[in-house]
Amino acid sequence: MNILGFLVHFSLSNASKIGFFCYFCRIVEKNTALMDIKKAEFLMSNTRFEFLPNDNIPEYAFIGRSNVGKSSLINMLVQRRGLAKTSSVPGKTVAINHFIINDAWYLVDLPGYGYAQHSKKTREQWRVMINNYISRRRNLVCTFVLVDSRIEPQNNDLGFVEWLGENQMPFCIVFTKSDKVSNAELNRNVEAFKAKLLEEWEELPPLFITSAEKKTGRDEVLDYIEQQNAEIANLLNKKKQL
Repeated sequence: MNILGFLVHFSLSNASKIGFFCYFCRIVEKNTALMDIKKAEFLMSNTRFEFLPNDNIPEYAFIGRSNVGKSSLINMLVQRRGLAKTSSVPGKTVAINHFIINDAWYLVDLPGYGYAQHSKKTREQWRVMINNYISRRRNLVCTFVLVDSRIEPQNNDLGFVEWLGENQMPFCIVFTKSDKVSNAELNRNVEAFKAKLLEEWEELPPLFITSAEKKTGRDEVLDYIEQQNAEIANLLNKKKQL
């Protein structure tokens, strides 16, 4: 859902939502510069859409192929070691994990895709769960698709991005593990991915280069989220005044 759709969902006729969003707007106004993560807490984990937390604050989801470094990236962004559980075994995230950040927005850790060691039935169940979540979650502002910068474009990454585009779901591309390759190889793989996207699209989504180890891209990703939150707060304030 884009920001406009987000506002349509949150009708100001709902008093509880008005109160919460006034609180949300005040938080955003205090943090219009680079976002400072003061609080990051695990909220819940489940596999059923109807049991997701209340959709009354903005939400940002992170997803990628198994072993792309998603948990490490999330922990780097919020500066909380161990908040998202890392593992040497790919495919360990098997549910939709919600974290609440600064009491103002949700960060969502989605199961990875493309891990062949799980059964075909399990992979299909994950696919349905993820697609259902992304297409139906009304407060989902953006999905961050993580791509391993060490390797050439992969069909499952390109296919997932194409599905998001076809369904008009806002997303960004986040290239991970940039510290694990030379600058020349990094640029080559990023440019190859961009070229693949431009075969079908006229313009590219927002792109970020990151490294969980060196904290590369942290400011850029958080600034993007802060910009989205500030825009939502600004539009909500204007709507309230009408």
